[in-house]
Amino acid sequence: MKLPFLVAAPMLLALAGPATANDLPEYTLVIKDHVYQPSELKVPAGTKFKLVVRNEDPTPEEFESTDFNREKIVLPNSSIIVYVGPLRAGTYGFFGDFHQATAKGRLIVE
Repeated sequence: MKLPFLVAAPMLLALAGPATANDLPEYTLVIKDHVYQPSELKVPAGTKFKLVVRNEDPTPEEFESTDFNREKIVLPNSSIIVYVGPLRAGTYGFFGDFHQATAKGRLIVE
């Protein structure tokens, strides 16, 4: 008599489905005058999230992080989306590869 329950339970999980990109927390970084704003961004540990990087400069930039292994070009006056995580608690640096002296920041994962 318990067999129908065992069959139904996996079906309920399948109906719930995985989280979609629209369900992810979203954070925004802006590149302006070759500087990231904000330069520090707090995000939750153990959670995948969407990072929107908006370049308001008239020149391209490359969003890069060796700490969480991402690298993507951001064209002038354009935006990109980068999916990150889940990450463990800690600090993770990121930088603009074309303007490393000024375009730098960090994720603070708590």
